[in-house]
Amino acid sequence: MSSTGDQENERNAVGEDAYDGSDIYAEDGSVRSDYLMHVGAAIADRDLLYLRQHVARLHASEMGDVLEAIQPEQRRALVSLLGEDFDLSSLTEVDEAIRLDIVEHLPNEQIAAAIGEMDSDDAVYILEDLDQEDQEEILSKLPFTERVRLRRSLDYPESTAGRRMQTEFVAVPPFWTVGQTIDYMREDDDLPESFTQIFVIDPTFKLVGALDLDRILRTKRSVKIETIMRETVHPIPAEMDQEEAAQLFEQYDLLSAAVVDENNRLVGVLTIDDVVDVIQEEAEEDLMRLGGVGDEELSDSIISTSRSRVVWLLVNLGTAFLAASVIGLFEATIQQIVALAVLMPIVAGMGGNAGSQTMTVTVRALATRDLDIHNAWRIVRREAGVGLLNGLLFGVLIGIVAGAWFQDHNIGGIIAVAMLINMIAAALAGIMIPLLLDRFGADPAVSSAVFVTTVTDVTGFFAFLGLATWWFHVS
Repeated sequence: MSSTGDQENERNAVGEDAYDGSDIYAEDGSVRSDYLMHVGAAIADRDLLYLRQHVARLHASEMGDVLEAIQPEQRRALVSLLGEDFDLSSLTEVDEAIRLDIVEHLPNEQIAAAIGEMDSDDAVYILEDLDQEDQEEILSKLPFTERVRLRRSLDYPESTAGRRMQTEFVAVPPFWTVGQTIDYMREDDDLPESFTQIFVIDPTFKLVGALDLDRILRTKRSVKIETIMRETVHPIPAEMDQEEAAQLFEQYDLLSAAVVDENNRLVGVLTIDDVVDVIQEEAEEDLMRLGGVGDEELSDSIISTSRSRVVWLLVNLGTAFLAASVIGLFEATIQQIVALAVLMPIVAGMGGNAGSQTMTVTVRALATRDLDIHNAWRIVRREAGVGLLNGLLFGVLIGIVAGAWFQDHNIGGIIAVAMLINMIAAALAGIMIPLLLDRFGADPAVSSAVFVTTVTDVTGFFAFLGLATWWFHVS
């Protein structure tokens, strides 16, 4: 067994620059197991030299991946050991449960000191999850101007542009010259570390226009800003939902955009890096809701995970009983013809899958606003046509297989027709249900799956068993 000193020598022999960011990841994108092993050993040995060289120097997103990969007790110990060397902005890259667990074990003085060095959007991201009492204590330790900025952002509702915006920006009056603007950017220490756009405001702070840095650099110093600025065509209201703001960035290929209050006064700037996070969050949220798991995260406890899933499982149980009651109506027919019981799941399963395909496309189109009242009926007709075509194809296929399997062409014909009916019903349900839910203000990503599955199960069972009962009765 190697000694503690040998383990430290082995870790440090890797070299100060061994883990340069790309090296901490395996080919599949996960954090390398040998790197995590070294980090875990360094935490256990309280090897600050190794941790400062190979962990504290990581990018915030890389540090976030490491925090999510190690055990909770290692996570807390790592943050405690690094102290002021721990980059608190890495908490914007982890699950909410992990972020809260770490913040709860940090003194408010350390949080306030770290937040004072952050961009305002990252600071708000961390503060918004804290209790009101902790928020106020941390804010009270910040300079007045910064405290006011952060409180203003926190006052906006969650998931709005106001919560996502960065309150550090560069704004100048229209009567300034290019030379004055350049000197201002060189001399003022309170400007953001990086920016690509300068905003133009009047004396009441109302937004007048904007211009890009490249325009400033290519213009002579004596030229006035008002002669080279452009109107801000797409200012974003602070109360706008963050998903709508992201769609504006996508539609107009924006890198940054001014955020204004109800009086058109400039209050912040939304940047592309924040918008990328919004797009990812919204996509994940839609995907999770389609599965009926809400805002669940991998770091959630067993109890909270179970609680988030149980509601829609109960709804699904109720709809399952509805489908079962349809089967019960044809109990006598099933007892006479055992083949029906064998083939029933095929009809319902194919319809469920077809409905899910249409529903997924529809929900995504509604989220991106590609589907609206103007093109809805054209898409409905298209999906009905797809259902008809696929129903014919798979109806004939399963009809031939079922007829040969049970040596009864009647069974083959019945399941072929039932498959056609259910595939059309699935296509219509997959698009109409999300459209109706959206029309009445419900979230189609949350509710559609259960109702579409119910329609395909009930229609499939009723069509198949009803046709069988009628056919064998008349024949």
